[in-house]
Amino acid sequence: MKKTKAGISRFTTMDIVLMAMLATANAVMTMYLSSVNQALNSLGGPIATSTITGIYMVYGLLAYYIIRKPGTGLITYGIGAVVQSFMGSAYGIASCFAAAACYIVIVEGLFGLLRYRTWNRGVLLLAGGAMVPLWFFFAAHMFGYTKWGMPVLLSALVVRIVSGIVLSGWLAKVIGDALSRTGLLRSFAISRKDATSR
Repeated sequence: MKKTKAGISRFTTMDIVLMAMLATANAVMTMYLSSVNQALNSLGGPIATSTITGIYMVYGLLAYYIIRKPGTGLITYGIGAVVQSFMGSAYGIASCFAAAACYIVIVEGLFGLLRYRTWNRGVLLLAGGAMVPLWFFFAAHMFGYTKWGMPVLLSALVVRIVSGIVLSGWLAKVIGDALSRTGLLRSFAISRKDATSR
């Protein structure tokens, strides 16, 4: 892996293209999820809407699992926030960037602590769940979740963490491995034989 003098891996054109594609796909998907959120809210309120939280985060974690270079989360979630703001968001432009910033802090910090060497299922599940609380704290104040009351608030947080573990961490692992098996990701770090991915 090539590195700059600062020790940060260089991103190839393919890396940038992949990150942009995943970020754009997420922005499009988020538009459709708004109606799903509304339907879930009418069925089960904030607890029901919390079940799909992980889907909003999976694109950046998937990019990191495939590319495995410092800054992947920063760029992918950053692009995602920009694209979402241009396409429009039911939650407002500020929420796009605030959420992205929270995700970036967690994934960059976590994979940095692991020195970008461990990419197994457990780490991805941890990352998926760990991204939830920080953004939930800010979202609770931005969108008035605090009015739900503590029992509902804590229940929603637990459901969102589980959703992050399953629909972000586990799903990123499943999708990344499936794509790797097709041979489409031969130019990415996920396909290296020395990669720790079990």
